[in-house]
Amino acid sequence: MSNEVVAKRYATALFQIGQEQSKLEQFEDELTTIREVFRSNEKLHTFLQHPAIELNQKKNMIHEAFKGVSKEVMHTLDILLDRHREGVIPTMVNEFVKRTNEARGIADADVYSVRELSEEEQKSIQSVFTEKLNKKAIRIHNIVDPSILGGLKLKIGNRIYDGSVSSKLQRIERKLTSGNK
Repeated sequence: MSNEVVAKRYATALFQIGQEQSKLEQFEDELTTIREVFRSNEKLHTFLQHPAIELNQKKNMIHEAFKGVSKEVMHTLDILLDRHREGVIPTMVNEFVKRTNEARGIADADVYSVRELSEEEQKSIQSVFTEKLNKKAIRIHNIVDPSILGGLKLKIGNRIYDGSVSSKLQRIERKLTSGNK
């Protein structure tokens, strides 16, 4: 079974528990913290996947590292360790956040701009895209990328809205080069 399928199953199970117990927001906060630790600490990942390290040592380390985490989230981590699926934890968190956002009518947007966007500019983008996507809210994560030269590029889910100067120039270049053949 692929890691993505496994991640979706665990995320769905944890999501259902969170809904039943009205703990979705708490689980999301805990899981995003866990994801950040996994992303920023390659040694943790290596430690958890090392075959010579006993399961109890791995569990003790996880329990120590994430002491304040709810028992439901910790139990999920334990099960993933038991089944040697520690590699799916970041993907499982992404799936959980996606499910939670869908339930709340929220979309996460990566907004690439040449400079940091002001609060007013972010609100304007949120206003346009909440209406366009029929969502209750858009959470913006602004990424400064000088290579786009100007304009904006948005990535919301698997959709990309590209209004950057660099891609406009590329389109013009393609038209000019295809017209000369």
